[in-house]
Amino acid sequence: MKQLIQNLKTGETILEEVPTPAVGRGKVLIRTAASLVSLGTEKMLVSFGQANLLQKARSQPEKVRQVLDKVSTDGLQPTIEAVLRKLDTPLPLGYSQAGIVVQVGSDVTEFKPGDRVASNGHHAEYVVVPKNLVVSIPDEVLFEEASFGVVGSIALQGIRLANPTLGEKVVVIGLGLIGLITAQLLKANGCQVLGIDLDPVKVDLLQSLGIEAIHGNTNDPVQSILEKTNGIGADAVIITASTSSNAVIKQAAQMSRKRGRIILVGVVGLQIDRSDFYEKELTFQVSCSYGPGRYDEAYEQQGVDYPIGFVRWTEKRNIETILNSIKDGQLNVRDLITERVKLQQFGEIYNNIAGSDSIASILQYPDVSSEKAISVTSQTLRISVSPVPAGSGQIAIVGAGNFTQATVLPALKQLHVPVKYIVSAGGLSSTILAKKFGIPISSTNIDEVYADSEVSGLIIATRHNLHAPMVLKGLNAGKHVFVEKPLCLNKEQLDQISKEAGNSAYSLTVGFNRRFSPHSVYMKKLLGENPGPMNITATINAGFIPATSWIHNLDVGGGRIVGEACHFIDLMTFLSGSKVVQVSMQALGTNPGLETDNVSIHLKYENGTLGVINYFANGHKAYAKERVEVFYQQKVLVLDNFRKLSGYGWKKGFSSTLLKTKLDKGHKAQFQRLCAYWKKGGIPLIPLNEIINTTAASFGALEALKSQSIVTL
Repeated sequence: MKQLIQNLKTGETILEEVPTPAVGRGKVLIRTAASLVSLGTEKMLVSFGQANLLQKARSQPEKVRQVLDKVSTDGLQPTIEAVLRKLDTPLPLGYSQAGIVVQVGSDVTEFKPGDRVASNGHHAEYVVVPKNLVVSIPDEVLFEEASFGVVGSIALQGIRLANPTLGEKVVVIGLGLIGLITAQLLKANGCQVLGIDLDPVKVDLLQSLGIEAIHGNTNDPVQSILEKTNGIGADAVIITASTSSNAVIKQAAQMSRKRGRIILVGVVGLQIDRSDFYEKELTFQVSCSYGPGRYDEAYEQQGVDYPIGFVRWTEKRNIETILNSIKDGQLNVRDLITERVKLQQFGEIYNNIAGSDSIASILQYPDVSSEKAISVTSQTLRISVSPVPAGSGQIAIVGAGNFTQATVLPALKQLHVPVKYIVSAGGLSSTILAKKFGIPISSTNIDEVYADSEVSGLIIATRHNLHAPMVLKGLNAGKHVFVEKPLCLNKEQLDQISKEAGNSAYSLTVGFNRRFSPHSVYMKKLLGENPGPMNITATINAGFIPATSWIHNLDVGGGRIVGEACHFIDLMTFLSGSKVVQVSMQALGTNPGLETDNVSIHLKYENGTLGVINYFANGHKAYAKERVEVFYQQKVLVLDNFRKLSGYGWKKGFSSTLLKTKLDKGHKAQFQRLCAYWKKGGIPLIPLNEIINTTAASFGALEALKSQSIVTL
């Protein structure tokens, strides 16, 4: 299938060939009939992509600060590589489309193949969208009209925040697509609407729709509104303009009545004059996209709806309202369409998007009215590169996220490892990486990988909740399996994997890479294979992650202890040469939940070693992320951020630098040993009993926090 993407490094807009996305649980696969180009939003993306690096930096100063923090902790070269990698990752364009349902995933009962629907899908022939972002199209509404559903919901959410009542005078500043929709919806709500724009064409268009509008270049906006409201001012002002100027917010305040409401839907300068707001006691609020539920992982990705009795208007119900308004004739979107362009001729829109004066552009797709409309095109795409030699011993990678791009593929490329497949749910990320790293096949169908006898090794780098089922299927399919941490998310999964892996002829490895760092290997050499009891302390400056992130969801990410702190349990196991027998955990605060970012984990090992993991998210980014200290037989080892290893008492003198490298957490050495082991056999990289013990210890830490006790494994 074809998908429209934006290269953030060059600004080029590309129609990319990618595999049809795979439908998953709670998702809907839709074949697109029409999609709406949101010229305001997409114009900003194109302009950003076409800017040089200095201009990009100036436009996002907060990102520059993050880069400087990363330089101080990780070094200059890794930071430059990370920035260039980010810019080299293409961005899917579009977020308002309509089409016909092809397939539905499990837990989807409200849609079936053949249904006409609208969603926030991208500009692509096929899209997969979570069910809470998909709505049915009324019979009377055409596909191209329905493609306005999501963009219209942005306008509607701004109106809901303004909370207008019948007869109120409401001003809309900025008569682009969202402004024109906003004005029509306000009129349908019984308001007296006044639109303002600098473009006479847009002013004329609004007036042709029966709504009064003011040309901001030939009239003083503030005086005009005051005159039309008998000097009282507007009850509410909704800003849908896009400008860096602070003039708009000042004008909105000056034209408002006392205790008026100002709602920002667009993007404007926000240098607010306090006196403008103070004297009138104005209310100012920023509208968040489609409405309640937006950016909520549980609502959008997991399909958890908000009870209608408590949240009347969610983003899905807002989109439904827009489609019903079109059906009832309250919202006229057909007169807003400036051009209709076939997907293959996308350049007619995007080649001059920065200078375009279009209101709404529709991308048209192949006819979806036939029986073939609900058929699925290929989920496998063969890339035009030299094929991998036939035969067993090839590798497949499942998951095409940042870890795969930044760590897995560069390591495998240096090792000249034959990778046959790269698999992702959406198909775009795997295709981009396949082309970049010379991988023959990009796919969204993992079952094809399981069935391919030439694939002997499977690398799993997906979201954490997918690890356990993929590990089990991979072992059952006769593949050696490497899974990025964590191994699984609960004891039931661990028991299944332990049984399957223990009886399998194929190996299981977990990505506990830090034990393979040259610093860790040197520490182990100094300590010996079977050392006596020691004290090990690891301090992790993990950094803050918002509570809405998927990693905090115990059913999806497992939380940061299971998902991240497990690295250091394994490292302590490696250094001590022993296994955890007891674990306890305390969390910061008086009422911590089952999962928290700020904890101290205490581990006791079979050989008497005591380990303490201080895993904190309340530190400063400029401080080193990881520090490990070992106290053993009147000597001390200090590992600073996997860049410098110092010893106290190991050589003559009080202290000495034992090893200094660029940041090296062991990824390259891990994959080098992994591929050699898969090819030639020998001793497993990590004994299975240690993998199981480390994972069980991470579960034990959560159990200990919940019960406020010491858990014995």
